[in-house]
Amino acid sequence: MKYYCDYKSPVGILHLVSNGSALIGLHFNDKSSASLPATDPAVMPFPKALEQLSRYFAGSLEEFDLPIVFHGTEFQIRAWNELKKIPFGATISYKAQAEKIGSVPRAVGLANGQNPIAILFRAIESSEPMVDWSDTEAGSTASAHFCNSRRR
Repeated sequence: MKYYCDYKSPVGILHLVSNGSALIGLHFNDKSSASLPATDPAVMPFPKALEQLSRYFAGSLEEFDLPIVFHGTEFQIRAWNELKKIPFGATISYKAQAEKIGSVPRAVGLANGQNPIAILFRAIESSEPMVDWSDTEAGSTASAHFCNSRRR
């Protein structure tokens, strides 16, 4: 069963998705998203996630400590788990990420674009300007916010 909770962040409304014990999705609300039914915000790990998001946006949290379960192909999960290793204030290129998991940048970029919790983990196409992982205006704004905050 999936549970849903919304969080009003400085970059717009975020939809959190849980399986009842772990975070399985964190998405931006945009006009193309289907409206998700709100459920009890006490469902795990929503209380901890909401508290950590608030601390993150206030500038007092550098590392998220949440139970996360990825659903995807074996390759996608490998790529996403590598993203979890990026330290606060750092970014890595798709090329560097690909080398770490024995792949190529294009495949890593495609996998990262499908990351259901991309807001928490960042990689960039190259040393050039950031590539947005969302085609929405909110995603573009948030991408800049998260990347800049990681570089503090």
